[in-house]
Amino acid sequence: MPIIDWTNFTPINSLLGGICIGLAATILLFANGRIMGISGILGDIISFKEKDQISWRIVFVIGVLTGPFLYLMIFENFKSEMVADRTLLIQAGLLVGLGTSIGSGCTSGHGICGISRLSIRSIVATFIFVVSGVVTVYFIGR
Repeated sequence: MPIIDWTNFTPINSLLGGICIGLAATILLFANGRIMGISGILGDIISFKEKDQISWRIVFVIGVLTGPFLYLMIFENFKSEMVADRTLLIQAGLLVGLGTSIGSGCTSGHGICGISRLSIRSIVATFIFVVSGVVTVYFIGR
């Protein structure tokens, strides 16, 4: 069973991060009428599906990629530990990509935006994401 590091538990930071993500999803929905699912946003950039909407998608992805560096510049402290080798991470990334394609979305699209819209499909998908994560941590996190 995984051990939780309660001394580094950060409920206030987590709450503020969740509020920021929810606010960003709400702004994107009201401003653009779009769902904030990173797999769909990135997928549409790669496939050139909607050429007239590519600029905001690129800005969004740049923000996602630069956010951690901005955090480090402000707070100068980020505790992270690599628990898998690169080969396993690449395999996991490919499986996640396949899963988002099969499941018509990712955790951000289903978990944040879909559940807030009371989408049954998103609620089921998010339940499966969480159960899969718990099972993975249980077996690999030993």
